[in-house]
Amino acid sequence: MGGGASRLHSALTLSNSSALPLPPSHLDPHQPAVTSLNPAFCQEQRGPPDPMELLRQCEEALRERPPRLHRKFTHLRDGDGVPSSPIRVMQWNILAQALGEGLDGFVQCPPEALSWSHRKYLILEEILTYRPHILCLQEVDHYYDTFQPVLAGLGYSSSFCPKPWSPCLGVEGNNGPDGCALFFDQVRYEVLDSMKLRLSAMRIPTNQVALVTLLRCRSTGRCVCVAVTHLKARSGWEWLRSAQGSDLLRHLQNLLQKHTGGPLGDTSTDIPLLICGDFNAVPTEEVYRRFTASPLGLESAYKTLSQDGLTEPEYTTWKIRPTGECCTTLDYIWYSQDALRVDSVLDLPTEEQIGPNRLPSLSYPSDHLSLVCDFSFKEKE
Repeated sequence: MGGGASRLHSALTLSNSSALPLPPSHLDPHQPAVTSLNPAFCQEQRGPPDPMELLRQCEEALRERPPRLHRKFTHLRDGDGVPSSPIRVMQWNILAQALGEGLDGFVQCPPEALSWSHRKYLILEEILTYRPHILCLQEVDHYYDTFQPVLAGLGYSSSFCPKPWSPCLGVEGNNGPDGCALFFDQVRYEVLDSMKLRLSAMRIPTNQVALVTLLRCRSTGRCVCVAVTHLKARSGWEWLRSAQGSDLLRHLQNLLQKHTGGPLGDTSTDIPLLICGDFNAVPTEEVYRRFTASPLGLESAYKTLSQDGLTEPEYTTWKIRPTGECCTTLDYIWYSQDALRVDSVLDLPTEEQIGPNRLPSLSYPSDHLSLVCDFSFKEKE
């Protein structure tokens, strides 16, 4: 590795003793920088941590790989200016390292593309490219040794909830259980409440989990409740996904009622929701219909990419396993449509961009594509 990649490697392996706040965001240029820095990181970086510099170091470490997937934002606002305080949200199943190398059987993917020494730079590059204020991840099995310290160095506070019986633990040389992780820009937000949930079906605990965090914007005082989850995979388990989704919705409803003190549907007190996840469910499944019909007033953000605004994308995951090719939509960002509007959506790469061997690849580290949206608050009438 060159000098830049060596510096990034140091950042990736550094255990931060204190969080390093995020420099001014490209979405929030008036937010002042905070200069409380970790001495070891400063010695490597010779100054405050700069996401763009880390991004360049990622690109240097990956300079031998094929070109990355270049994606563009579709902007949805109709000429009424740039929102003053947008919320950028990223949803992504990053593919657990133990599963990618040990269990998932990506038969067309070259082994070197599945190595952690390669994938960690690709994952960090994706996050640094879009710099979300709120980041929701699934299949995280390198939280403590990679994502928590590195993203803390960029100003993200976070929480992690592992699966009770993670399949990663059955893989030789695993890095611990995989689970859900939620990160947020701690300069911009403070935590009012949080929950780690083990989702139940008919009151019986299951192996799937969720994280829920109630955030308040430090500058505007506005609140938003964020949830991240990963529902049961595989065909034949549709009933379980539906039950898990219902359990999550019940917990969210109880949390909102606790903090608003009013009935659902009272827009003067309601706190908007952002629910991100790999639902392992196509749009025709019962769990999808449950979210659409929920009294919480939810809508799926990526439907805004369709011409009629009613249709989900053709795919958010595209892979080839020994059982065949899978190209379908399983990942969603749900939002409270009465309180939030979608300002822009990151488009999905074409089949030509993804390539004949599908995902993951030397260009992309996961079998799931990241979803990124910018939201803003609707003004109350």
